[in-house]
Parts: sequence; structure tokens; C-alpha cells
Amino acid sequence: MADETDEVLDAVGPRLRALRKHRGLTLADLSASTGISESTLSRLESGGRRPTLELLLPLARVHGVPLDDLVGAPRTGDPRIHLRPLHRHGMTFLPLTRRAGGVQAFKMLIPGRDEPAEPAPKTHGGYEWVYVLNGRLRLVVGDRDLILPPGEAAEFDTSLPHWLGSADCGAVETLVLFGPQGERAHVRARS
Repeated sequence: MADETDEVLDAVGPRLRALRKHRGLTLADLSASTGISESTLSRLESGGRRPTLELLLPLARVHGVPLDDLVGAPRTGDPRIHLRPLHRHGMTFLPLTRRAGGVQAFKMLIPGRDEPAEPAPKTHGGYEWVYVLNGRLRLVVGDRDLILPPGEAAEFDTSLPHWLGSADCGAVETLVLFGPQGERAHVRARS
């Protein structure tokens, strides 16, 4: 049993280093976001320090991965995805991807309202692709004001002022692909 535990713990360091490098972070970046010293992070990655729960929890949170992924826990065989919704700007986002970095997928739910919402465009880095599943989406991007019914999609650079809401006060369901570093979604249809 001790050999198995040592083997699992020895694999954590390389996994942490790979996650950090994949996300393009330095030890200083990771230290600033976790509160763990650079020297401790370096020793964790090199195997010079044993990982503890107190160190792994903030690292899992910052990398956006389950703790099981950091320690390489075997899958239980249960194929269900246990989504943890995020609530932002009056909308609910259900993350559909579990890996750190790269394009992220979300199901976005915009609740129905009694009165139309007033657009308040915002900007941030990245690139977004939106596909409407149900309802009618109002999409404001730059000086364009569009209505997207179910089955329509749009993609845009999120450095442009943009806003998403209901076109008619009804609830809206969408799928969203978001690339934080400006990665675009590439859709190829067979001819």
C-alpha cells in the first residue's frame, strides 16, 4: 500500500508542472493566485516536497480541474458529469469542459424576465462562439444588434463591446465556446 501511495504522490509534481506550462503560467503567477510560495511550488513540481491537501486544493481551484485529476485518481466508472453551475450577470453557466486552458464549453441559461433588459456591453480578452438551443437571443456586438432564433450561431472577438440577453423577455438556452487567448472555434461541414 505504501508503494502505491508513493507512486501516486510522485506523479503529482510532473502533472502540476504540465498544467502550469500548458496554461502559460510562471511560478510567480501561480504563487500570486494561490498564496503558495514560489519555492514551495518549485519543490512540489520537482518532487522535493510531498503534496498535501492544503497545497493541492488551491492549485486545483486555480487550474480549474478536480482534485482527482491532480492526483491521477482512477475514474470510478460512473459516466455522469456533475456540473457545478456558475452564476454571473444574472445568467447561469454550466461548464461542459473540465480541462484547464484552451477553448472552454458552457451551456448558458438566461432566465425569462418581466421587462426587457437594457444592454450593458462589456469587453474582455478572448473569442466566443454562441449557438442558440431554445428561445431568442439578443446579441449586441459593437454597433450590431442581432436577434438569433434557435439553430443560429454567432462568433465574435470579445474585445469588442458585447452583450447577450433575451430578445423577447423569454428564457434562452445557448451553447457557448470560449477561447480565452483568442482561439476561434472551427466548424467544418462535410460537402
